[in-house]
Amino acid sequence: MGFAPNGSGKMLGSWGERISKERVVRVGGREIVAEGLSLSFWADISHRCMTASWPAFIAGAAFLFLIFNAVFALFYMVGNQPISNVTRGDYIDYLYFSIETLSTAGYGDMHPQTHYGHFIATVELFTGIFSMSLMTGLVFARFSRPNARLLFANNPVISNHEGVPTLMVRFANERHNIIGNATARLWMFRNVVTSEGHTIRRFDELPLLRNESPALALSWTLFHILNDNSPLHGLNAADFADVKMSLVVVVSGYDVVAAQTIHARKSYDHPEILFGHRYVDVLSTAQSGRVRIDYSRFHDTFEG
Repeated sequence: MGFAPNGSGKMLGSWGERISKERVVRVGGREIVAEGLSLSFWADISHRCMTASWPAFIAGAAFLFLIFNAVFALFYMVGNQPISNVTRGDYIDYLYFSIETLSTAGYGDMHPQTHYGHFIATVELFTGIFSMSLMTGLVFARFSRPNARLLFANNPVISNHEGVPTLMVRFANERHNIIGNATARLWMFRNVVTSEGHTIRRFDELPLLRNESPALALSWTLFHILNDNSPLHGLNAADFADVKMSLVVVVSGYDVVAAQTIHARKSYDHPEILFGHRYVDVLSTAQSGRVRIDYSRFHDTFEG
């Protein structure tokens, strides 16, 4: 129990809970300054393990492994010769024995020979079995998470399509496997001022010319027509900047290889939207009659 460091008098409810300092977090492609949250490290440890990078995850697991063994080696050392074949009683020998016990390896040259030694070894074996089961589950969960490999174009473009102004967003399936029943949705976020004078962030879904694909294997371009029913009708780049407009693309589908539903998203801020530009065509036909797709030009646009 303790008081919040900001002097508000708020009582912290559990050990390890604290009021976070100001920090910058990324939500999509935007950076947000977050502060004032009551954080508990252990209450959200599973989320931290799932979202940490692989180097950080492995380093954290190795650190905990060393800490566990160092503590149990100390317990063995304070006993009266609890382990056999430890001639000099050096700490390093107990550390090696602890590693063998915690990992359930047990080479056999050293073993508990007193009730105290058996008790500590029993506690360590239980800890080892529990921690290894937990680590196996975390590693499996990290590997088995459905992950879409979709390549989104760097910039949405606005140009004429079929004779009408159209917002276009292009993306491709980098794995070249089949994503069945693929569904795409396009959202617009903007700042609006309410009648009370408050500025709020509002979102609207932009209807697409086609928002479903039976089999996404190569590339797909989304089209939103800027007609009278579109929230973007009549707006230009300056208008987009005034309302701090941003776009979010959400794609989901069934990965036939992983046999799982996958999701992917991409956000764009208003400076990334190119007016009067079109995408360079990346699909062509080779001399052999095969379809050719050139990913080196996937992000390229031209005025037109």
